[in-house]
Amino acid sequence: MMATFLSTLARSVATASLSSTVPSGSGAKLQVVRLFLPAQQISRSRRRAVLSTPRAAVSGTEKAPSSSDKDESKNVNERVVKVSSIEEFDGALKAAKNRLVVVEFAASDSESSSQIYPTMVQLSRTCGDVDFLLVMGDESEATKELCRREGITQVPHFHFYKGAEKVHEEEAIGPERLAGDVLYYGDSHSAVVQLHSREDVEKLIDDHRGDKGKLVVLDVGLKHCGPCVKVYPTVIKLSRTMGDTTVFARMNGDENDSCMEFLRDMNVVEVPTFVFIRDGKIVGRYVGSGKGELVGEILRYNGVRVTY
Repeated sequence: MMATFLSTLARSVATASLSSTVPSGSGAKLQVVRLFLPAQQISRSRRRAVLSTPRAAVSGTEKAPSSSDKDESKNVNERVVKVSSIEEFDGALKAAKNRLVVVEFAASDSESSSQIYPTMVQLSRTCGDVDFLLVMGDESEATKELCRREGITQVPHFHFYKGAEKVHEEEAIGPERLAGDVLYYGDSHSAVVQLHSREDVEKLIDDHRGDKGKLVVLDVGLKHCGPCVKVYPTVIKLSRTMGDTTVFARMNGDENDSCMEFLRDMNVVEVPTFVFIRDGKIVGRYVGSGKGELVGEILRYNGVRVTY
C-alpha cells in the first residue's frame, strides 16, 4: 500500500504548481486570535481522513519495498524525509536546531494526503532553510504511537516546529495556505527585516532617518494569526520589488514581553497592522490583510497619488 501511495505522489508531483494569489480579508482582533481551533469531524473521503484504530502488527506479513519502489520514493521525496518512529522524529527535530521543521502526518488511504503532498515536495525544493518530514500514520505500530503522542486523529495534519518546540499546527488546508505558513514561520533570508525587540525597531527607524531615508513599513502580527499568514507572501513580494524606496520589517507581538509591550505602546489592537514610518515619525497605518489596499497605502505614503 505504501508503494502505491508513493507511486500516486510521483505522478502528482510532475503536475503540481503553487498558487501565488493572496486572499484578502479583514484584520483579526488581538484578543480573539487562538492557536488551536476545535476540530470538526469530516469524512476522510473528502478533506481529511480518520486514522484507523491501532491494531497489532503481524510479523512477516508486510511486503518490503522493491528496488524500483525505493528509487521512485527517493526521486519523489527529495528533501522530504519519512520518519517511522518516535526516536527518528525526536532526532530530526533536535538536529534541525532553530530551523523550521514542517511535518505532514498522512495516511496511505487518504486521498487528501496524496493531493497535498506534492506541495510539500515543491516547497522542499525551494525552501532550503526548512526541513520537511513525512509521517505515515498507518504504516506501523511505531508511527501510530507517534501520532497518538502528538494528538493526531485526522489527516492530513501539519505541525510546525522551531527549536524542537511546536509553534503552529494546521489541518485540512490547501496548497496556498501551506505555502503561506512555510513562508510566515520559516522565512529568515528574505528582504523583510525580522524584528525581535523594541531595540530592533528603534535601530531600524534610526537607520532610515533624514531626507534620503526610505519609508519603513512595519508589519505587526501574531504567531497564530490567520490573516497575518495570508498577507505575508504579499509583503515578501513587495519587499523584493519596492526595495529602492521602501524598507519592510516584521514583528510578532507575542514573541516576547518586549514585543508585546511595544504593541501596547503603539496602540495596536488588531492584527495584522501595518505601521508606516518616515524620518522617525509615524505617518499612518493600515489594519487588514487586503493585498490591493496595502499596496495602495504604501504607494500613497511614497508620494504616489492613488484613487480608489
